[in-house]
Amino acid sequence: MKRVVFNQKGGVGKSSITVNLAAISASKGLKTLVIDLDTQCNASQYLLGMDVYNTSPPVPNIGDFFNQSLSFRLKQKSPLEFVHTTQFDSLFVIPSSPELGELQYQLERKHKIYNFRTLLKGLSRHFDVIYIDTPPAFNFYTLSALIAADRVLIPFDCDAFAKDSIFTLHENILETKADHNDDLEIEGIIINQFQSRAKIPAQLVEELKDSSLPVLEPYISSSVIMRESHSKALPLIHLAPNHKLTKEFINLHDTLKNN
Repeated sequence: MKRVVFNQKGGVGKSSITVNLAAISASKGLKTLVIDLDTQCNASQYLLGMDVYNTSPPVPNIGDFFNQSLSFRLKQKSPLEFVHTTQFDSLFVIPSSPELGELQYQLERKHKIYNFRTLLKGLSRHFDVIYIDTPPAFNFYTLSALIAADRVLIPFDCDAFAKDSIFTLHENILETKADHNDDLEIEGIIINQFQSRAKIPAQLVEELKDSSLPVLEPYISSSVIMRESHSKALPLIHLAPNHKLTKEFINLHDTLKNN
């Protein structure tokens, strides 16, 4: 199963959702890989710690993969050479690179939009589940991920402006499906940072449902423990397995298909 987590709006919790669902998957014994395509590298630092980019030489990352695809003169690394272990059993990561932004124009100019699909095809033989964290933009890397994936999860942070953009995003994904990837399916919208006692979030969620969009349950609450999880580089299942937020993520994970 290859799953993309994507929304064109920033700050909706893409990296938090990606890492925590992946960590739960791994805790259940599924060999799970996270691929970070966001230049902010949040998912990478969440799993590998804040000093991952201070090593010399830098660890092999997804930027190296895209860079080698631009030239056949380079010695080509195998897909598994970009994969790193984490401190958590069955959980692996391909880190992002701040250089992705610089590479994007060259990759577009050389029409390398299907290279990521080739990478995932090779990696799928080694992992049960692959989660892909994407940048908050419908750009080359996001399109590459959608072309390569089976499912899309769309985080929604109960913001009125975000609701309007969901419809555009929905159309973009359906267009990508029609043009590039017949197997791509929208798995659902994840309601994130939900405040059950506030009127507006509940109203916005009902409007999404009334528009026949696939809203997933349970909703993910807002909690300060997520910040602690980030700062300690510990997914919730390892930091606070009995916390309310952790249980919401576990229940959400169990609603998803992993085959």
